[in-house]
Amino acid sequence: MAENEQPTHPMVANEESGSGIEKPKELSKKKRMKCIAFAVAFTIFQTGVILAFVLIVLRFKSPKFRVLSGSFHNDPFQIGTEAAPSFNLTMNTQFGVKNTNFGHFKYEKSTVTFEYRGTAVGTVIIDRARTRARSTRKFDAMVVLKTDSVAENIEQLGRDISSGKLPLTSSSKLEGKIHLMKLIKKKKSAQMNCTMNVDIQTRTLQDIVCK
Repeated sequence: MAENEQPTHPMVANEESGSGIEKPKELSKKKRMKCIAFAVAFTIFQTGVILAFVLIVLRFKSPKFRVLSGSFHNDPFQIGTEAAPSFNLTMNTQFGVKNTNFGHFKYEKSTVTFEYRGTAVGTVIIDRARTRARSTRKFDAMVVLKTDSVAENIEQLGRDISSGKLPLTSSSKLEGKIHLMKLIKKKKSAQMNCTMNVDIQTRTLQDIVCK
């Protein structure tokens, strides 16, 4: 009877060895799952970064070209009368080129035209230059405003002089390119379309509105 009895310890050893084999498999599976989850998260993050770069950095906007302010020299500052209307003014004008892009805006030489009720009364040359990324370049230029060819508006000019304000408009277009990281160049232009008034009494430029 004693010879037929089987020892129980080897069975325990086998069970322990079996569980010992399963543990590395479970750890390996968990490790693979973590790697997959990390890869998916990294891919989503990378996609988000690329999408943000495309939507924000590579979204090129047209720069803005504006008249910011103007002041007048006493010589000449000649204003006629309602009966004999005319004007001859020298204006020191401050312009601004605003660039909201992440690359600098390099523009070519251009001209700004000032008009009185649709008739050109003065021009100024804008030299080629560049505006840094996400900044505004301000610069001054002298403009001579004269009534050489406003015969068709002569009566209206008399009324404007009597009212104390001369309405003016300015227009221009800066052709150029946005340069990004020395690799990407995008053609863009800055349009100017401004209205303003010359206050005869205070000799100042007022009510500047640019679109």
